[in-house]
Parts: sequence; C-alpha cells; structure tokens
Amino acid sequence: MLLDFTIKNYKSFRDECVFSMRPAPKQKELDYSILSERIGRNVYKGLSSAVVYGPNASGKTNIIGAMDTFKQIVLRGNIRNTDTNDSLNIASSALELIPNNTLDKPEPVYVSITFIHKGMLFEYSISMDLGLFLDRDYQRKVLFESLSVNNTQLFERDDTLHIGDLKDVASYLVPVYKQNAEGAAALAESSLDEKELFLVNGFKTMFSPKIAALILEWMDKYFITIYRSDSLRLVRKFTEPKKRSIYIEKTLQDAAEQFGVNSNGLGYVIDGENEEARLCSIFKEGESQTVIPGEFFESYGTIRFVNMFPLVLRVLKNGGVLVVDEFDASIHPMALMEIINLFHNDDLNVHKAQLIFNSHNPVFLNPNLFRRDEIKFVDRDENTHCSQHYSLSDFGTAGAGGVRKTDDYMKHYFMDRYGAIKNVDLGSIVENLLKDDNKENK
Repeated sequence: MLLDFTIKNYKSFRDECVFSMRPAPKQKELDYSILSERIGRNVYKGLSSAVVYGPNASGKTNIIGAMDTFKQIVLRGNIRNTDTNDSLNIASSALELIPNNTLDKPEPVYVSITFIHKGMLFEYSISMDLGLFLDRDYQRKVLFESLSVNNTQLFERDDTLHIGDLKDVASYLVPVYKQNAEGAAALAESSLDEKELFLVNGFKTMFSPKIAALILEWMDKYFITIYRSDSLRLVRKFTEPKKRSIYIEKTLQDAAEQFGVNSNGLGYVIDGENEEARLCSIFKEGESQTVIPGEFFESYGTIRFVNMFPLVLRVLKNGGVLVVDEFDASIHPMALMEIINLFHNDDLNVHKAQLIFNSHNPVFLNPNLFRRDEIKFVDRDENTHCSQHYSLSDFGTAGAGGVRKTDDYMKHYFMDRYGAIKNVDLGSIVENLLKDDNKENK
C-alpha cells in the first residue's frame, strides 16, 4: 500500500511535491474506499484510488514519470544511464533529462517513498546530484540515502555512513553482521560508490538481503507504473507453447464480452517460432474458425481495454499499486467507472489494491465516485513554468472558497474555482492566419 511519494527538482516540479495517498482528516464520505493496515500498535490508512487533473503540459505525467524513474533507479541500484530501456519514459534511463530546466546551477534531485508491504512499513529516500538539465557528462553523486522500517532508521548515508539500531530487525540480518557489527559497518563505508545505492549494494550484501529483497520485490511486482498507456502492449508468454495454438483466457474473454468485442472471441495465438503470443480476433464458422490479428478488426478502445484489464486483475488479485498515465484514453467512462468501483469495493478489493491515474475527463469530478482527497490537481505557474500539486480537500469546507460534498465539482472546475485549468483560444490564431492570407492575396 502506497502512503506517500515525494519529489523535488524532478522536471517541472522544482519545489517539493508530496503526492499523498493518506486520507485527509475529517473526510467522512466514501469511507468504504479507505484501506487500513495495523503494524504493531499503529494503524495506517490509505486511499484506494486517486485521479489527477490538470491542463496539458501542467506536469501530470511528470508525477507518474517520477514514480517510474525512481522505481527503475532502485531496481538497477545506481544513477548511471542505461542503454537498455524499452520504456517510453526516457528519463528513467537518461537521467540528464530529470533536473528542472529553469535552474542555472545544479540543485539536488530528491525522491522519497513510504509504503507498506507484507506487514512492514518502509520509508526510503535518496537525494542525487545529477547536474543541470541535459548535462550528460556531469559527475553524478548520491548525496543522501536513508531507510527506515517500522519507523526505525536502519541506515542514513550522507558524507559518511550511519548504521542505526538494528535490533528490531535482528531476524532479518545476515549472521556475519551479528558476529562483527563494527567491522561490517566500516567495510560498508569504505566500499561506498558515489553512483550506487547503498540499499541495493552494501546493505543488501552485508546487512540484510531479506529486507532489501522485500523492497525490490514491491518495486518490481507490486508498484506497477504505466507511462504512456496509449502505447501499452501486453506481452503474453506461455511455458512449453504448442505450435500453432490458440490460448483463450476465460476471465479476459468474459470481460471482453462485457466490453463488447466485435468478433466471436479473443485469444492469444502462438506461431511456434517464439513464446510470445499475439492477440487475435476469432471468428467461428461451423466447426472451423478463422483467426486474424486483433488490431486489424477490433477498435482501438477494445485493444486498449484488453491490454489494460489484465493489469487491473493482477493488482486486485495480489495487491499493489497500479499507476497509469492517461488511463481513460479511448475507453468509455462507464467501463472506467466500473473498474474504479472494483477498487472501492471492500468485498472485492480484499488485498488493498490501489489505482492512480491522470485524466482530462471531467466525469470523475463526482462526489459520489471520488472523495475530495482522492481528486488531485496539477497546475503550472505561467511565470516560473514550474508545477504545483494539491488536492480538492486542501480547500477545506468552510468559507466562500471551501469545497463541500454537496458542491457540483465539475461545474466549479470549469468555472476555474480550483485552478488547474487553462483557457485555449485557437480562434485568434486562425483569424490572424486568415488576415495574413488576405494581405498576401492583395
């Protein structure tokens, strides 16, 4: 369960931005969408969903991109560039694209995350000196790194390495550390690399492979970040696939029928040359059937739904966070509302799954669908060109500027009560173009 994600000096977010999935205080509506987990004497609560609004180029995608970039950095364990990246989020492999481009001197890039996984509360933070925007050859350095588990700091790294009191996680430590704590700490400090994360290297090998493995497991399997979901293509692989075989998944088939597929059915076809299967439309003609690639017959919206829905099922089945850029593109609002309701349903969302997505569709500005603290905004300052993030609940409920559950959120958003909206005047551009044409013709 994700609780907080914080960034500073990441692309358009020059100032600190805290994206919180903790319920705002005194928000009583839609209590059924609140997730809860007890760790020791403390109870931690999280929102089951969040939708992010804002005009084009405001920075909505940068929040999701920051989550994906941070995830990739942690999984590879360093702040070096990598040439092997299939993601459309280029900043995750070319880190010179991360720093805010308005800076005239380098400032640290800060990222922090707080989450719960398998009954443990993790808080992990890193601060990186990545130089200026587009400075690929800059000598990068990890300036700060810290890890806390269940509110106990295990280590902090700045100019030196500080190992905390590890007695609360004694069962997770390697036997070698228990036998020679001082020697392990000294060796770890002497072997620090400026471009490598201590968590994934020294801490993992010399202190606790188990704790590091839990963090990496959550990042890899439970923190699902989809950047540019309009380009998402889900790859199916089958063990020991049979040549020229068609695989039909009943759950996906049932969902596709609800969605309204154009063919008799959908399946994954193996051509025998590799393990990757291709989504195809299936047409039955008596005892025989014809198969053609799905993109040749099904609508773009259907293909998007079929590629996305298995990820929804995955997080609902296993728990985790599904973070999607432009989740609603080309999918009907009724289908989207049904997916959102799955995350809000306490009887179905038993593994505390969360859904985070950005959108331009105002239909989700509905107090009967989302809590005020689940509705987020990103706006961009016209003078500084930097992004700001806030929630609808930040307006409070009192006074002329307050937001109450009885308000018409959609109407007030288009009246510019909440910000994060921009008037677009294309008529004047066309008018000037026509004037220029008339002058030329004369």
